[in-house]
Amino acid sequence: MQPSPTVRKRRLASELRRLREAAGLTIEDVGEKLECSPSKISRIETLRVGVTPRDVRDMLLLYGVPEEQREYLVQIAREARIKGWWESFGDVGRGAFLGFEAEAAILRTYNAMLVPGLAQSEAYIRALIAEGAPDMSPDEAERRITMRLTRKRILEREDPPRVSFVLDESVLRRPVGGPEVMRTQLEHLVDLSTRPNVTFQVIPFAHRSYPGMGASFVIMEFPDPRPRRGLRRRHGRRDVPRRTPMRSTTTRCCGGIWSPRG
Repeated sequence: MQPSPTVRKRRLASELRRLREAAGLTIEDVGEKLECSPSKISRIETLRVGVTPRDVRDMLLLYGVPEEQREYLVQIAREARIKGWWESFGDVGRGAFLGFEAEAAILRTYNAMLVPGLAQSEAYIRALIAEGAPDMSPDEAERRITMRLTRKRILEREDPPRVSFVLDESVLRRPVGGPEVMRTQLEHLVDLSTRPNVTFQVIPFAHRSYPGMGASFVIMEFPDPRPRRGLRRRHGRRDVPRRTPMRSTTTRCCGGIWSPRG
């Protein structure tokens, strides 16, 4: 799957602002030197407008950025202008969320009610839509199914994200679509669990109450292209430091359960 323009736009805007400040320049200084309005620079840095590769190159030359880093960021500007696959499903999808998900290096997801989208079998997806939205038109239903199946392709790419699923036991007990659909779904979960980048954990009914009960959430972590002290590589990608406050908070929300591999 192609790089996510959603994440690249944010990364580029943040980096342009950081480099401008590192160069000791104000927005007004940049506008004057590049013969454009300061508001244009401000809108670029706050994601209110897009930015062309040429504008990025001009700004980076002004900031004194080395050629290698300059060309890398210009390439990001090119990729940020490419539409993500999810944009063709704008009427049925969650564009920004799918864009972030497509770029994440690590995904931690907790669900209390349903199998997470990335782990759903096609039969389970069809049953959810048929039972949850019986009045939906066949065309819209098929578009939603296609969007959800396309979303799952991030698990098939050469550098898939590390995914850690924590499920409440009720997710496995609820017979969505009936026994045959659930049998297929459980077999799909077993198949996914054999992958080195996927982890499943289940909070049993016998577990005491915990802060995340009744909620569902996803925590995403993204590869950082810049060398940073304390970062390590896995699967050829730079990851965030292993111990983070977010991870501790997430573990508490899940009643102390979280994968040591995630």
